[in-house]
Amino acid sequence: MVSYIIRRLLLGALTLVLITFIIFALIRNMPGDPLTMDLSMVDPSKVISPLEYERMKKSYGLDKPWPQAYVQWVGNLVQGDLGRSLSWKKPVTTVIGEHVAPTLILSISSLLLAYMLSIPMGLVGAVRIGKMDERVMSISLYMLYSFPAFVAALFLQIYLSVKLGWLPLYGMTTTETYDTLDTFGKVKDIMMHAAMPIICYTYGSLAYYSRFINANMQEVIRQDYIRTAKAKGVGPSSIVLHHAFRNTLIPLVTMIGMTLPGLLGGAVILERIFQWPGMGQLYFLSLTSRDYPLIMGLTLMFAILTLAGQLLADILYAVVDPRIRLN
Repeated sequence: MVSYIIRRLLLGALTLVLITFIIFALIRNMPGDPLTMDLSMVDPSKVISPLEYERMKKSYGLDKPWPQAYVQWVGNLVQGDLGRSLSWKKPVTTVIGEHVAPTLILSISSLLLAYMLSIPMGLVGAVRIGKMDERVMSISLYMLYSFPAFVAALFLQIYLSVKLGWLPLYGMTTTETYDTLDTFGKVKDIMMHAAMPIICYTYGSLAYYSRFINANMQEVIRQDYIRTAKAKGVGPSSIVLHHAFRNTLIPLVTMIGMTLPGLLGGAVILERIFQWPGMGQLYFLSLTSRDYPLIMGLTLMFAILTLAGQLLADILYAVVDPRIRLN
């Protein structure tokens, strides 16, 4: 196990180098640069001289060829320095840290809600396969899974916010009154703003997880040891909970590991629609402003989370199923 983890870590380090190299080359060769983008946003009518432009490029480190700039970025990274955001005028680590919590509010809430609902729905669907209620549930889940989240977001905004006025239209807090609220009031205000994004985050995952658990459960209950348990007189509920479900957990654990990048990655379109100040929104803004240090910092974080999620899934797979040996 230890040697396997070491090999995976070494392979992950090589993968990170390739990912960051390719992304760095792509963003440095995109049309435009952060200086022209920044100036056009601040004052579109302002014109700077070529001499001033070159001076600003040098101060931001944009005057070097991109291979040389990449080597310099890696050298700073080894020292724990991700650079300074060109648009936020802060260290990249500070900017990312300010946007992690809002994304975690949505992702953890939706993940817990999706698992709490999908596990019993998947089990019921597998036990009552072929029955009318199971067919209705399956059709409903397929419809949910195929319905685009951004379309659902717009419908929710129109009906729950604009027409009914039950929930805030966008944002994370009520700007005018948030600072005057007590702790309970602040939590309530945030959750009211988070309700619609959480719904959009959850329903697609709920449908996918339910169908995933259902399919694996149906495969497990056809195994010989399940028939043996039935022949011994074991009750249906005991067979489902103590025999079949435990083996259904094995592929479920793999899926849990792969959700790690999504916990911090956010959803760009949903966060943009709801103006939620999370990681997805930050990534969108960094791309539109050509904020090279911030783009690289976010890309590095997402790549590390993806590789860590894959490694975690493999390790958990071996923990759940002792028959598996990682060689």
